[in-house]
Amino acid sequence: MPRIALDYTAAYEQGGGIGRYVRELVNALARVDQRQPYRLFVAGQRRTLPPLPGPNFSWKATRITPRWFARFQRLRLPLPVELFTGRLDLYHATDFVLPPALPATRTLLTVHDLSFVRVPETASPPLKAYLDVVVPRSVRRAFHVLADSEATKQDLIELYGTPPEKITVLLSGVDTRFQPISDAQQQIAVRHKYAIGPCPYIFSVGTIQPRKNYSRLIRALAQLRHEGHDLALVIAGGHGWLEGEMYQTLRETQMQEHVQLIGFADDDDLPALYSAAECLAFPSLYEGFGFPILEAMACGTPVLTSNVSSLPEVAGDAALLVDPYDLEAIIDALRRLITDSTLRTTLIQRGFQQAPRFTWESAARQLVGIYRDLLG
Repeated sequence: MPRIALDYTAAYEQGGGIGRYVRELVNALARVDQRQPYRLFVAGQRRTLPPLPGPNFSWKATRITPRWFARFQRLRLPLPVELFTGRLDLYHATDFVLPPALPATRTLLTVHDLSFVRVPETASPPLKAYLDVVVPRSVRRAFHVLADSEATKQDLIELYGTPPEKITVLLSGVDTRFQPISDAQQQIAVRHKYAIGPCPYIFSVGTIQPRKNYSRLIRALAQLRHEGHDLALVIAGGHGWLEGEMYQTLRETQMQEHVQLIGFADDDDLPALYSAAECLAFPSLYEGFGFPILEAMACGTPVLTSNVSSLPEVAGDAALLVDPYDLEAIIDALRRLITDSTLRTTLIQRGFQQAPRFTWESAARQLVGIYRDLLG
């Protein structure tokens, strides 16, 4: 059997974002392929590893941290990943950066987005400086590249000059646990857990960083409250970078009492959080995919999102799309979502049709086919 390894570090370190992507994809891979042995590589092991997703999976872990691996990348130290994984036929780097590998090893690289190029003002300067060096180098060195969306594929072609035939789009999925939670007691319980009051709320999900466009969302909330709409904004996301602008907006608008930052929400709580919300507001400036859109739709929650990057691909005709830089457009769309019952019903029904088009099982089956093609 071929020797295949995947980088599981993001899933080990991160609850959401790329961590969730890797975790869900590997779990689906375990469901659709019980024969091929897979090695899961983890850098920076500090605690007990989680249970393996299947009997055909094994751990390959090291205490060398991702930060040290980044230093190796900057210095171009030729330390092949096989030093940690053992001899391989294929290595799948799941998080932007491809470590050195032996010449005989086929390499597959996942690039989730190029936001640090498209909207550089929203990126952490040290991280951007690092990615600007190692990501294009990794793309050039990789035997093949996976993009999270057609938008990311086009960015790779336009910004890095990557040959189209070198890129495959692998769309993400939405887990089956995301479904409407109509039980009032469950909704009350999750509100209590996160200290969310009884006020109707707009929900948003994502790390606190400028790309998520929270400052405009807060200004939109302030205007709607000024018009007499009794609303709050609940943001589920961990601390990120360049947060000062958002906190400045909170002070300027005096919305501190009406905007609740609940931090990272447990995956099991998200269906109830979506279901209890008036709508999901996801007016991001750029996304490689956009999990919250599909999760909200699967829970029967109407969605507002942006008309840029991958977001129209994910939303289809089941969301209100706005220019994320246009504050008035965001205000108007939110106003419509909370007042127009016919529109809400239409979007909810369309969302129930859109979300099932994206499944982790189909992504995993496609990935198995890509592995076989690369090894063939």
